[in-house]
Amino acid sequence: MSGGKLIVVPTPVGNLGDMTPRALEVLKEVSVVLAEDTRTTGKLLRHFGVETPLKAFHQHNEHRALEGVVDQLRAGMAFALCSDAGTPGISDPGFLLVRACVDAGIDVLCLPGATAFVPALVTSGLPCDRFYFEGFLPHKKGRQKRLTALLEMPCTVVLYESPHRVAKLLDQLDDLGAGQRIVALSREISKLHEETLRGTVLELQAHLASHPPRGEYVVVLGAAD
Repeated sequence: MSGGKLIVVPTPVGNLGDMTPRALEVLKEVSVVLAEDTRTTGKLLRHFGVETPLKAFHQHNEHRALEGVVDQLRAGMAFALCSDAGTPGISDPGFLLVRACVDAGIDVLCLPGATAFVPALVTSGLPCDRFYFEGFLPHKKGRQKRLTALLEMPCTVVLYESPHRVAKLLDQLDDLGAGQRIVALSREISKLHEETLRGTVLELQAHLASHPPRGEYVVVLGAAD
């Protein structure tokens, strides 16, 4: 692969069969794979027989590493960027590097591929012709204010939530008067125990009270009336 270029490579959110032949070809041809976690991406590369060198690039070092990566790309190297799962830049590190490359006139390409919220949105049964992607909410400061604003959205809203906070999220929605709002909870997308629950906030509150949450969740919230 010739010429300086950054290629954003989505990786499976669960089932390794979702890895595309084109993504594997890119990972084999680039000079370096930038990884959110070299251990996670290393396992993926070994599974597919990819021997390209790995370099850590994550939220704790991306500011520090940015200049050096851009300099290498300017010098003609081709890098791939991977997150632990899904498409880099979508609630994962990547935006800062993409922006720096665009500003520096370096070619940036993003392969189509896995991301968790799209299958969750499509299978929710809620309208997906227009939607708002929020990603992760603040854990504490500003969380309730943000939720209040999202409840006023005239379109479907998509959130990411951890298993430790998803029940709290439903409780907060109920406290804000949205107990009858339709919601879908998707977890373990493309994995063996994939599951989507649909119902009102109150109904899913009751379900989680007797079925402890497991796995990362995509929360799809119905629009305001």
